[in-house]
Amino acid sequence: MKSLEDLKKMREEALKKVDMRDNDKDYRVVVGMATCGIAAGARPVLNRLVEEAAKNNYSCIVTQTGCIGLCVYEPIVEIFDRDGNKTTYIHVDPDKAAIILRRHIGLGERVEEYTIDSVK
Repeated sequence: MKSLEDLKKMREEALKKVDMRDNDKDYRVVVGMATCGIAAGARPVLNRLVEEAAKNNYSCIVTQTGCIGLCVYEPIVEIFDRDGNKTTYIHVDPDKAAIILRRHIGLGERVEEYTIDSVK
């Protein structure tokens, strides 16, 4: 942060994130942001999810959590629907994150090829 403008920009971004948490949404998108997730690239994934959700007005909140316990599959994104059903997406990069949001949240279909269920 080098100026007052930088501080104002950070404040606006934080308020947008808080606003997303306060709304009644259909999905909760959770990104594993423990040390292993961050080292594997979870921060750009989280940023892309927040950007895409806001840009496309998806009915979801995007949040982060600590260790999910599956370090070998990081970055991990979990999506919970209103009924508590969970889908776990693995090895997510920013481009996959955008696809996951478009298909899972936007169209209501799981992206099977990116799920932990696809591991054999």
